[in-house]
Amino acid sequence: MEKQRRVLVLDFGGQYNLLIARRVRECGVYCEIIPYSASPERIRDFAPDGIIFTGGPATVFADGAPMIDKSVFELGVPVLGICYGQQLMTYLLGGSCKKAETREYGKVELRHTGVSLLFDGVPQQSVCWMSHGVEVESLSPGFRVCATTAGCACAAIENAEKKLYGVQFHPEVLHTQYGTDILKNFLYKICGLRADWTMSSYSAEAVEECRRRVGSGKVLLALSGGVDSSVAAALLHRAVGEQLTCIFVDHGLLRKNEGDEVMQAMGALGVKVIRVNAQQRFLGRLAGVSEPEQKRKIIGEEFIRVFEDEAKKLGKVDFLVQGTIYPDVVESGVGESAVIKSHHNVGGLPDHVDFKEIIEPLRRLFKDEVRQLGLELGLPEALVWRQPFPGPGLAIRVIGEITEEKLDILRDADAIFREEIAAAGLQKSVGQYFAVLTPLRSVGVMGDERTYDYTLALRAVETTDFMTANWARLPYDVLEKASNRIVGEVKHINRIVYDITSKPPATIEWE
Repeated sequence: MEKQRRVLVLDFGGQYNLLIARRVRECGVYCEIIPYSASPERIRDFAPDGIIFTGGPATVFADGAPMIDKSVFELGVPVLGICYGQQLMTYLLGGSCKKAETREYGKVELRHTGVSLLFDGVPQQSVCWMSHGVEVESLSPGFRVCATTAGCACAAIENAEKKLYGVQFHPEVLHTQYGTDILKNFLYKICGLRADWTMSSYSAEAVEECRRRVGSGKVLLALSGGVDSSVAAALLHRAVGEQLTCIFVDHGLLRKNEGDEVMQAMGALGVKVIRVNAQQRFLGRLAGVSEPEQKRKIIGEEFIRVFEDEAKKLGKVDFLVQGTIYPDVVESGVGESAVIKSHHNVGGLPDHVDFKEIIEPLRRLFKDEVRQLGLELGLPEALVWRQPFPGPGLAIRVIGEITEEKLDILRDADAIFREEIAAAGLQKSVGQYFAVLTPLRSVGVMGDERTYDYTLALRAVETTDFMTANWARLPYDVLEKASNRIVGEVKHINRIVYDITSKPPATIEWE
């Protein structure tokens, strides 16, 4: 079989790094992210057809700045440095950088010289997104400037002979007007790649890889009923059939009627599922706990313990499967990236896991790619487009201490909000939507009587990659109807607020 042609993204810790990989894949080219600290041997063994250096928060000439071995430039493959990546390339190849006299942040007018293949077909003048306080001062030998802005003399540089390119701006963000065209020029015209990476090819490869790894072993899958674990179940079921057993842990933190819906959906696919009713076990461990990271760790550990208990009943189990996806991994910290929050299926695992190996077949996929894979595997559209649901469930949508009463209140309110979104036909146009029960209580009046009850927050965002998100401009009549129904039908809620914060600076979930 011909080797999959691919790009390697070296992560220097910038906030947009996952978006670079996402944009490359949108161009139909497979890529992976690894830390900049990877050894030269690891980079060489990956056999990339192109390399991208990401941005990062460091200053290239400061002590302890992230560096790489210069042998990467001797591999004979094209390199694109973005922001810090451009500065690093310049610094390592004999040029110099300095603190920018004018820091640029936000949308800036870019003008290219018309001579670089990187800007082929791009209007000579356009808008780009800058975010830097350091810039190139003098070029490395063999380089030339191919784009400028009013405040940056080296907005893009190249050594076309050696296929080395650098841009000070961020082509991966949507604010850069022709960012995707610039990336396509690098991938197609400079690296010579084609748009040949599809979910169809990935599905076939992933099934074969799972079949090879598992062999004749028994497989236990951690099924939550969400999109990710359901797609993982379909993938493993196709790969190993009856060797797969799914454990569905009903931890008492699910949405309204969700447990029964999960069992029905998996039964229709022919997947073997064991339902474990562990509500009291989880609620007992969470009693009195308010801190969100502690909740996540407790739930993650308890999940694994339940799986261990069930695995012992099944006899020898060799593999545990989890629906971890790429944003989970990165948000839990990859390379030098900051830890935003830990995920129960990444950072919350206990040290001892009573299985031979953990398999994470979706670990390199973004959420929209997981949905595409689900359709490719024959999952029903209703399941594939099921609303994303965090592993810790409603535990991180009840802010503060968790009680059974609070969970019941939130379930009913959340179900009404989702019903109204569906009634308005907005399920696919809104990326994610849910309710959050806050600990805030306020005075209200209902039926001529004073109330002192909870404030409920509604959250809806538009996103494609779940790494960035804009708050959704839901129609006022939809919000009004949801608000009126919730206050009228759900006891102990007398006030509704709507979250209008994008990501960043907020995360999608509140905890």
